[in-house]
Amino acid sequence: MARTTTPVVKRPAAKAAGKTKAAPAKPVAAARKKAAAGPAASAAKARLKLVRDSFTMPQQDFGLIATLKQRALALQRPAKKSELLRAGLQALQRLPDEALLAALESLAAIKTGRPKKGA
Repeated sequence: MARTTTPVVKRPAAKAAGKTKAAPAKPVAAARKKAAAGPAASAAKARLKLVRDSFTMPQQDFGLIATLKQRALALQRPAKKSELLRAGLQALQRLPDEALLAALESLAAIKTGRPKKGA
């Protein structure tokens, strides 16, 4: 079987001493797609920015999430953990200051940070 080789294309050296490679050019199809999108592209940029975070909570409180998920399922509205936490924040926001303070005071104090392995 004869082996075919592809020709080697040499790239021109960088013009300035500090530059090692040029910035890649944007594909033409992507530029056309962006131009054609018009107002739809600006609407996509207006999406909510999501933030990923982690936190520690007592196992009993974590169990409440499962209980609330079951309640939501019984109401024909499945809910994700993040939805329950967001709904809880919205409910806390609507509380008057005294009720918010009372809710915070009713929580058991926990040590912050990541729990040790095996604990």
